[in-house]
Amino acid sequence: MRDNIYFVSGIDTNIGKSYATGYLARLWQEKGERVITQKLVQTGNIGFSEDIELHRKIMGIEKTIEDKEFLTMPEIFSYPCSPHLAAKIDNRDIDFDKIKNATQVLSQRYDKVIIEGAGGLMVPLREDYLTIDYISENQYPLIFVTGGKLGSINHTILSLEAIASRNIKLHTLIYNSSFGGDEIISKDSFEFIKNYTKRYFPYTELIILPQIEI
Repeated sequence: MRDNIYFVSGIDTNIGKSYATGYLARLWQEKGERVITQKLVQTGNIGFSEDIELHRKIMGIEKTIEDKEFLTMPEIFSYPCSPHLAAKIDNRDIDFDKIKNATQVLSQRYDKVIIEGAGGLMVPLREDYLTIDYISENQYPLIFVTGGKLGSINHTILSLEAIASRNIKLHTLIYNSSFGGDEIISKDSFEFIKNYTKRYFPYTELIILPQIEI
């Protein structure tokens, strides 16, 4: 497995993973890296990936050749739900070999590949196979997205416990301040999560995701 592939997950669905993925890709681009994003499994679309389209807008680039080749969106299912259920509804299995082959091609063409998952770490890809299993199996460094809404501390620490138990490298923690709500809760959540991460994951980079206008 090449060492230029990173995986993005988060505490839940709708925590801003797509925004974080596009933003990080843009940051690395600005540092001179050739960066591409990939969606592990896209649900709720037919023939395109809305998440990849959002990444490109944030990155400030047009659709790539790899997008047109479907290397960045190798598995697309029609129903907007968990991948394992979307696969059942469309009556076909997720082709993990197809996904991995596409990832490898991207990793040969670009300096860095950022794969965005669906939902949180424990989202099932099959009945017996979770997103966190896929990350661990492939030994991808993890970029983890959290935020300041009520419950974020609990969800974050539970996720970090699972990450540590599987010896997954927590490369970056991205704090999405835009999807908070109550300012007092959001500020306290940030401080608590920052200090917890510093204590137990001292080599992890912390990035605050700014408000992104598209």
